[in-house]
Amino acid sequence: MSILIRRFGAKLRQKPTFKSRSSDLLPTVRRYSSVAASQVGAATGLYGFDHLRTPKGFQRFVDEAIQRSGELVTYIAGMPSSAEVIRAMDEISDTVCSVVDSAELCRHTHPDREFVEEANKASMRINEYLHYLNTNHILYEAVKRAERESYLLTEEAQRAARYLRADFERGGIHLCSEKLDRVNQLNIEISQLCREFNENIIIDPGSVDIFPSSRIPKNLHHLVKPIYRATSSTSRESLRTNNTMKEKGFRITTDPHTLSSILQCTPDNEVRKMAYIRGNSAPRANLGVLDKLIVARHELAQLIGDQHYSEFSLKPNMASSPLVAMSFLQEMSKMVRPSADEEFKTIWNYKREKCGQTSGDLEPWDEAYYTAMMKSSAFNLDSSVVASYFPLHRCIEGLKVLVQSLFGATFCSVPLAPGESWHPNVLKMSLHHPEEGDLGYLYLDLYSRKGKYPGCAHFAIKGGRRVSETEYQLPVVALVCNFSGSHDPSTVRLNHWEVETLFHEFGHALHSLLSRTDYQHFSGTRVVLDLAETPSNLFEYYAWDYRVLRTFARHYSTGEVIPEKLVESMQDARKMFAATELQRQIFYAIIDQTIFGEQSTPPEDTSSIVADLKKKYTSWKHVEGTHWQTRFNHLLNYGAGYYSYLYAKCFAATIWQKLCQEDPLSLTTGTALRTKFLQHGGAKEPADLLKDLVGDGILRYNNGGIVPDIRSLCDEMKLTGRK
Repeated sequence: MSILIRRFGAKLRQKPTFKSRSSDLLPTVRRYSSVAASQVGAATGLYGFDHLRTPKGFQRFVDEAIQRSGELVTYIAGMPSSAEVIRAMDEISDTVCSVVDSAELCRHTHPDREFVEEANKASMRINEYLHYLNTNHILYEAVKRAERESYLLTEEAQRAARYLRADFERGGIHLCSEKLDRVNQLNIEISQLCREFNENIIIDPGSVDIFPSSRIPKNLHHLVKPIYRATSSTSRESLRTNNTMKEKGFRITTDPHTLSSILQCTPDNEVRKMAYIRGNSAPRANLGVLDKLIVARHELAQLIGDQHYSEFSLKPNMASSPLVAMSFLQEMSKMVRPSADEEFKTIWNYKREKCGQTSGDLEPWDEAYYTAMMKSSAFNLDSSVVASYFPLHRCIEGLKVLVQSLFGATFCSVPLAPGESWHPNVLKMSLHHPEEGDLGYLYLDLYSRKGKYPGCAHFAIKGGRRVSETEYQLPVVALVCNFSGSHDPSTVRLNHWEVETLFHEFGHALHSLLSRTDYQHFSGTRVVLDLAETPSNLFEYYAWDYRVLRTFARHYSTGEVIPEKLVESMQDARKMFAATELQRQIFYAIIDQTIFGEQSTPPEDTSSIVADLKKKYTSWKHVEGTHWQTRFNHLLNYGAGYYSYLYAKCFAATIWQKLCQEDPLSLTTGTALRTKFLQHGGAKEPADLLKDLVGDGILRYNNGGIVPDIRSLCDEMKLTGRK
């Protein structure tokens, strides 16, 4: 991890004028305001960055970031006050982030290949420069001095000094030059391997050809591509004539979204099997990439002085060590196993009944199909009927309802300046408070398109930052989703899992938009990893609560409010196999801990590890030849931190039950969420934030680390494995 970039998701930062008691000593910094540019209609560049009017602008963007950072390094070398050191360090971080995160967002979303290529080059250049900054002894000594003089600093500045010093040391600044050079090489290699892993997922999603076309249900035809082949009865002679007989089939591209739909809706067992195996065997190239990543991270951790990468990764987090994280995961696994085993048997028995069999196995490609059928049968649910109540434009209204009810704020459309947007379908909104003014800005890029990041994500384009006593740099974020269908918001309708995903990502966005930290280093989602997913998990509850849904979920043609009985059926269906889904997340987290934990000699291949852990922690089979892990990109950005999703699930359950459940849309609830939690970002200790928000009973201390209290989640899920 870079010392100057505290990462959770993407974040793009910009730099205003630096003002302070010693501002006359600090080099001048150019002004910037994307908002002003938009308001007057003046042309600008991507995200409001003037340099990014053209793809080649990324080169100048990097040049100026390096120049500005160099000026600030020189300023710090002049021994300013400790407070000025921290502010200058924060501006360096701010300046570098403006390049790193604009490049990251551009690489994932821009339809112009030239922009993407230049963003890639910029990303590599600025990352190389970061290694210089992260091993700069002038900066390190200045930060250590600031930490020693902490009595002269605010509480947040003290925390920044402590974190910066620790991160310098995690970057290996204490090592001899030979080892430090190797650490830098490994960091560059790790960055390149992560990029290659993600590119392989896009390049090779896998595909399978199905004949005849009748084997694919009509409601899935929009997801597949028609193909043709000569029929087996066609003679060689007829192939040379115009009388060739052709059989129609379909090519299924086994990207996660399409694969999920095929597995859930296709009655043909063989089609599901072929799609499952192919989809979980691509991209094959990532087997080698993942092996190299594991080796590189292990060597990096050992050079720094840790036993393995998991230990290195967890030290700054609430968990603090693999021992604490694994004990939590083991406890969760033991708690959920009885219920998950019961659900497995229920699915198996249902399959036998439907197939008229007294024997036969339950296969991994059966799960989605039979559980969907059971839910539909038990609760009379039709996904198209549910989706009819969630037109996309109404869901956006739902987000507006949330901020109005909880925070007394409104989302207002903002015109995009010429050059600011990367695609015609991008929207921009301001979060406005009647007394406080604009709180931040949100870009929405919601539709799928070729070459775009395939999932849903929150990108923090700009972090909040105190510029002076009277001026605050407002946060700017982007929500990127891949909702399929027409690009007219009035006609696109979401499945409810897509609504839940939208609310999840919106939770991240609110964390950033409502942040009011002094330093962008702590802004919004820039928190310890095992706290970061808590707001997003909390806002998933809002996507399921009828009191919330009735405020915006209306039938696309009749305008009818979603019926309460339908929502109750959706909620019941959600609970039906909840233990199986929770067990799956625990299994993923244990894989993550294992492959980045202690290494055997020779190293065990990841497919064997996955197969062994699946057998140990679930009732489901591992299918030989598949390697699901090769497109599980959370192994890259979470590396030994995927357990944090489960931390968040437990924390969110407690917050919902103790604070939100009684009146989820009240201003009182929202004020508590904002003032006691969201606005502080990473500027306060996570345990203090959580306890201040809901009191005792949200966390426990264990072996020097912190784990969530699991009782609220257990009660919510009615898990039988709880002691």
